[in-house]
Amino acid sequence: MIFYIVLAVILIYFIMTYNSLVNIKNSVSKAWANIDVLLKQRHDELPKLVDTCKQYMKYEQETLEKVIQARSRVSEARESHNVAALGAAESVLRSGLGQLFALAESYPELKANEQFLHLQSRISGLENAIADRREFYNDSVNINNVRIAQFPDLILARLFDFKSFDLLKVAAEELTDVNINQRFNA
Repeated sequence: MIFYIVLAVILIYFIMTYNSLVNIKNSVSKAWANIDVLLKQRHDELPKLVDTCKQYMKYEQETLEKVIQARSRVSEARESHNVAALGAAESVLRSGLGQLFALAESYPELKANEQFLHLQSRISGLENAIADRREFYNDSVNINNVRIAQFPDLILARLFDFKSFDLLKVAAEELTDVNINQRFNA
């Protein structure tokens, strides 16, 4: 009788642990899907922003091209689920958008354009939401990676081939201090 009770307890423990690992794995997938939705929304908004800017910024073609190319790299990384490439491409895109918004200050007609203001606000909001979702994704990945590495969960994780996930990382150039003198002399 005691044998069956112990066996039942062990079986219940393994079932609960397995279900918990499945839940955590699906949380990572959900977090990635949330990022994917926001990246797609931003991807759809960027051509409108570039087209609006092109009407006013005749001499800023290089900056506009940089944003377009970065948008393309983000899209490729997003579609291939390449976390490392996405982090790098995101950094380049954010930098390009920052330059674009800074250049817009030199064009009073553009700054007054209602569509530009709407798009700038929309993209800024999406950037903030993406940052929040990246944090949630990294939290989910961390929980997953810790659980599948801890004993006794690692037994079930290995038995059922649960995998670790890569964290979304910020590019090295985003971690360096801003050179204020360079910004003022530019």
